[in-house]
Amino acid sequence: MPVRLTLAAALLALAAPWAQAQDAHLARNLAATCANCHGTNGNVRGKDVKPLAGVAAEKILAQIADFKSGAQPATIMHQISKGYTDEQLKLIAAYFAAQKPAP
Repeated sequence: MPVRLTLAAALLALAAPWAQAQDAHLARNLAATCANCHGTNGNVRGKDVKPLAGVAAEKILAQIADFKSGAQPATIMHQISKGYTDEQLKLIAAYFAAQKPAP
């Protein structure tokens, strides 16, 4: 029995860095969907859509909550906002908050 426990612990220890590496770019990957309208890294140009780069995460989350609840009218954001978990939305908002706005 101790051998099995040792093997299980070793497998978990070896798998932990691999599991973390899988999520290294999760926020960026989730935010990539937003690039269709909000531009690369949240820097949209020449559109009626607001840029997201450099906007405080709390503000982005508040706007998304308004889209989700229907408090803020939208063409597509009310649907998109419902497609993510709260944790995913926090990752996306933090990603855009960390981006530098285009000059």
